[in-house]
Amino acid sequence: MDKVLSNKKMIALYVLPALLLILAIVYIPIVLTTFYGLHEWNGIGAMTFIGLGHYKTLMQDKAFWSSAGHSCLLAIFSVLSLILYLIVAMVLAARIKGANLFRKIYLIPMLLSSVAIAQLWLRVYHPTNGILNSLLVSIGIDNPPAWLAEPSIVLYALFIPILWQYAGFYILIYYAALKNIPSSLEEAAKIDGANALQIAWKIKLPLVMEVVKVTIVLAAVGSLKYFDLIFVMTDGGPNGASEVMASYMYHEAFRAYDFGYGSAISFFLLVICLLVTWVIRKLTAAKDTIQYS
Repeated sequence: MDKVLSNKKMIALYVLPALLLILAIVYIPIVLTTFYGLHEWNGIGAMTFIGLGHYKTLMQDKAFWSSAGHSCLLAIFSVLSLILYLIVAMVLAARIKGANLFRKIYLIPMLLSSVAIAQLWLRVYHPTNGILNSLLVSIGIDNPPAWLAEPSIVLYALFIPILWQYAGFYILIYYAALKNIPSSLEEAAKIDGANALQIAWKIKLPLVMEVVKVTIVLAAVGSLKYFDLIFVMTDGGPNGASEVMASYMYHEAFRAYDFGYGSAISFFLLVICLLVTWVIRKLTAAKDTIQYS
């Protein structure tokens, strides 16, 4: 084994397949997208080089900035929801009755595809036969809203299934981090007279803060590029009220057949995600990291 690890050619041989795969599915598409964004192109005919023309149009495109606002709002809700996920994970990590059953239940959304989840919530939100409106009618509300047809509420109605879809993922991450904390620290705190809230705030939270920082980046960036469930449930409607950046890019590229403009939107979305990641990393950077053994 030592002979293999000391052989640079052998190391390069083992690493090469992974590098080629990453190059093929990540870096080459980014380069091509950047290239297409500099051209006027319908996806079939000849390309016409226009330089930064699409980006100038993008800066003045009110529909795009409206979709960007929706994506940012989703990112804010996603980051704030991490607080709830962390609280749930702390409760599950404690030895309470029924925790084992709930640990199985919260993983169910992770096992379903986005299309299946969208179809499920379409039936929940159905204006006449949906579970939600039927419940509202049963408690005396005669005219419940059409959740996915009213521009003022459709975006918030979509946030609920999106946050529910990824709840199990983040709870699982937090639960694993919390279970990795030595029980001796909690026992010592109890001996010193600390209650459950003090243990959670002063001991558990600082020790899992590095994990929390990672999940903030995942939640924010994942929300900015979110697409699938919104596309299936509303397709960005009504009248663009639930349009997000990724769905707007899809519509411009594959519905309007403006692949150059769609590529420019895609590249701009990549830049935004990189910038948001950098800002979050800077804001959450800490000089000292709490260690435990």
